Amino acid sequence: MDQASGTRSRTGLALLLTAALLTGLWTPAAAAAHDPRSGGRTGSAWLPYWGDIDAAYRDALRHAAQLHTVSPFWYETSSDTAVKGHTGAGRRDIIDGLHDAGIDVVPTVTETLGAAKMAALMHDPERRRDHIDTLLDLVESRSYDGLDLDYEAMALSGDREDRDRVRTGYNALVKELCARLHERDKQCVVTVLARVRGSGQAFDYERLGRYADRFRIMGYDLHWSGGDAGPLSARDWYDEFLRYATDTVPRHKIEVAFPGYGWDWIRGVTGHAAHVTWKEAEALREREDADYHFDEVSGTPHFTYRKDGAEHEVWYQDGRGVRAQLPLLRKYGVRGTGLWALGFEDPDFWSALRDG
Repeated sequence: MDQASGTRSRTGLALLLTAALLTGLWTPAAAAAHDPRSGGRTGSAWLPYWGDIDAAYRDALRHAAQLHTVSPFWYETSSDTAVKGHTGAGRRDIIDGLHDAGIDVVPTVTETLGAAKMAALMHDPERRRDHIDTLLDLVESRSYDGLDLDYEAMALSGDREDRDRVRTGYNALVKELCARLHERDKQCVVTVLARVRGSGQAFDYERLGRYADRFRIMGYDLHWSGGDAGPLSARDWYDEFLRYATDTVPRHKIEVAFPGYGWDWIRGVTGHAAHVTWKEAEALREREDADYHFDEVSGTPHFTYRKDGAEHEVWYQDGRGVRAQLPLLRKYGVRGTGLWALGFEDPDFWSALRDG
């Protein structure tokens, strides 16, 4: 290409980008997809505040070539204007180190109010504005690249009327928050439950997917600590929620987060499963000399063992399982992946993503 042609091409691109900005079609996340710094990276991951935070941080750095974003699980809101930082929240060495590795830092904020109280907050314009102001103060407190809202408590409590009010109120909150984050050239990310089989009804996928830059779906806890034993994720379950998600949310915004952990149930006892990371699950299996089994239907490993006269059943996820489930993402044209959480996962998780 000659210099004149190159100049015309760059001018044309600039005009296209200007038009996209004016029409609202170009967002920080859309820009990130074309940012040379991203290098085609398609993964994100959460960094937990409990356990060995430094080991989780080192895990992120080891796999920086595959990560565009890390979300430290650092903040929790309990009122209109109160945001509490967990242990290690805002550590500048971690933020700077991730940035040096070319990774965006988009901390996660959770809420503890539940459906009724959150609905009341979000439907009151003044309280909603105060809440957004508090979140914006947080994002400006460090060199953060945006915010990830993981407001689950409100989606898991209350009656149908509460969930309906949560859904409409959350639409208003996210719309205003995203607009104000974009004014600051910050990313607006939402994390939601899979909307399938009656779950996730508090989240309006279509509207949230319109406002947010990235739309993270938790692809885990099909079976959870408070229920019966079984796989945390499954191929047919992925197929169901991805069909709905891709019908309502632009595919380039969607990220499906894989579990790097599992649950240890006592057979016959519901609601008291113990959390185990992949590393803990494998150490337990080897210690108990239990056979490794792989459920081809769901695409997840599991094993059983006996302790104190009780039969235990452990389901978790590993690299083999991720390889079995990744084709479902490809089927629906979804490239974005996530991990819950750094330091939990099978090291083979990363090669599974790369090979997939």
